[in-house]
Amino acid sequence: MAERNTALETLIEQARMSWAGLAKRINALGADEGEALRYDYTAVGRWVKQSQKPRGITPILICRALGEKLGREIRPAEIGMEAAESIAARSLHYSPDPLITLDTIHDLGDAHSTGDFAAPFILAALAAPSRDWLLATFEEVSSDRGPRAIGMHQVAGIRDMFGLFQEMDVMRGGGHARAALVNYMNTTVIPLIRRQHQPDVQAALYDAAAEQAYLIGWMAYDDGEHGLAQRYLIQALRLSQAAGNRVLGAHVLAGMSDQANLLGHSHEAVALARAGLHGISPDDSPACYSDLSILEARALARLGDAKGTTRAIIRAEQNFETIDPSNEPEWARFIDRAYFYGEAAYCFRDLSQPDEIDRFAELSIQECRAQRRARRGSLSQAAVAAACVQRNEIEAAAHHANTVVRLTTTVNSSRSLHAVADLQRTLQPHSTLPAVQDFNRQASQLLGFAA
Repeated sequence: MAERNTALETLIEQARMSWAGLAKRINALGADEGEALRYDYTAVGRWVKQSQKPRGITPILICRALGEKLGREIRPAEIGMEAAESIAARSLHYSPDPLITLDTIHDLGDAHSTGDFAAPFILAALAAPSRDWLLATFEEVSSDRGPRAIGMHQVAGIRDMFGLFQEMDVMRGGGHARAALVNYMNTTVIPLIRRQHQPDVQAALYDAAAEQAYLIGWMAYDDGEHGLAQRYLIQALRLSQAAGNRVLGAHVLAGMSDQANLLGHSHEAVALARAGLHGISPDDSPACYSDLSILEARALARLGDAKGTTRAIIRAEQNFETIDPSNEPEWARFIDRAYFYGEAAYCFRDLSQPDEIDRFAELSIQECRAQRRARRGSLSQAAVAAACVQRNEIEAAAHHANTVVRLTTTVNSSRSLHAVADLQRTLQPHSTLPAVQDFNRQASQLLGFAA
């Protein structure tokens, strides 16, 4: 006869949960992971009385349910169920140990490179990381480390590589060099951090690693791999806390907000942007603060809140005008006029205010032309096309839509491809017009090739 699982039984009692209550919570957590679980009190009884071990990620869900009640992290070994948690589930956690975070980032890279990673975007996973990061920023004492790269040659080299990869992302799209950055992260950055270092060097390495984890996540987002992107961004947020860098953490939350809004979760996008705004002040980084504000505006516009959108845009613009690039980190370099005015244009697109779309989009397009920046240029041209449709200027809309196609062919970006597909849907009621037919031919060739 199997021995009783007294370890699990004891923790259930300490958590003051019934067997039925535990089963119900496990089912709910499983639903968040995309698992349709149907456990009841009899299943928990088998785990306790017969020491049965459920399959898949259920041991992890048991740990999570008990940990919620006990206020600490529970490991499978503590409940008598050693289990290998899937990387898809583990990478949604905001671990209390940054070394576990490094292991998770490494395993994410390995799983994706071998084609073994497939996981959805999990809406319920957004709340806890932003909450934990925000609480940590309130508890930390301000650091006086100042610039850390001076004299730290290895850290400076990592940051130089970050600048190179960020440039490739901005100019060529997220799908262009992500595999190379993942390889660099796993073979160079993570092994270096695992060594023993002085506290200031260790913090600087965590800082550099957080930047790169964020950039990998952002590249995956731009490449349309949203489940992977979400997990890298959560891990980047944890590393920013390990580095004691509140501004970088707020920047990661901006990326999470942008992704949530794109996927249609605008209420959550507002919450994420506001968490970042609460975590820093405008003096910490006008660039980051203005970015969070414009992304809050983007989400509010999607929700149809015109007054809230206007307030957020005004706040964003006021802080944007105070940016001194020499006092901003490297990752803030592209929070510039091309980006800022392009995002503002999309706010007014969602509010159906075509004159305002034109005003901001043209400012963005001018900067994009000067920088030869195709991805952002394609998105801003798409905004102008939308303004033309709203004014019923269909031939002009088709002209700008063709420009979007031309620019998109030069980058590897799912967002640019999405902009083309969105214009096809918008112009579909006018498909008999020659100008629209010409656009549709070019768009279909592009999207067919991309598929």
